[in-house]
Amino acid sequence: MTNPIQIVCKSCHSLVRVPGDRLSDGPRCPKCHAPLFDGQPITLTAANFDRHVTQSGLPLIVDFWAPWCAPCRAMAPVFEQAAAQFEPGARFAKLNTEDAGAVSARHGIRSIPTLVVFHGGREVARQTGALDRSTLDRWVSAELSKLPRTG
Repeated sequence: MTNPIQIVCKSCHSLVRVPGDRLSDGPRCPKCHAPLFDGQPITLTAANFDRHVTQSGLPLIVDFWAPWCAPCRAMAPVFEQAAAQFEPGARFAKLNTEDAGAVSARHGIRSIPTLVVFHGGREVARQTGALDRSTLDRWVSAELSKLPRTG
């Protein structure tokens, strides 16, 4: 058994520890019984953003976006496909900058879409502008390869 990794449940936001070698086994939250991974990005809000960024043992890739942004809407399905591909090795999340302006300002988001990789509670990489699937996959793979392995 490998070291446990702390995961924040995307449904109830409880902290769950999962053995690193069991991440791919379909773990569920012991509190709300929701799957911890479902291949879909987490919807972040101003209320839950810091918990997911600071408490997750997995790298978190956040898409800062807005509903009026055409490039953001165009990239949304690509981001969802990447979430399905890279989970459970990383979490993917979306933050609507219109609904969480203070969070966006605190992180210096000046244009959207902006992707930010957080690990260990801090920003480790940033990419501005819409990406196609192959470019997004290459960027995420390259950034994740720079991080210490979990589990």
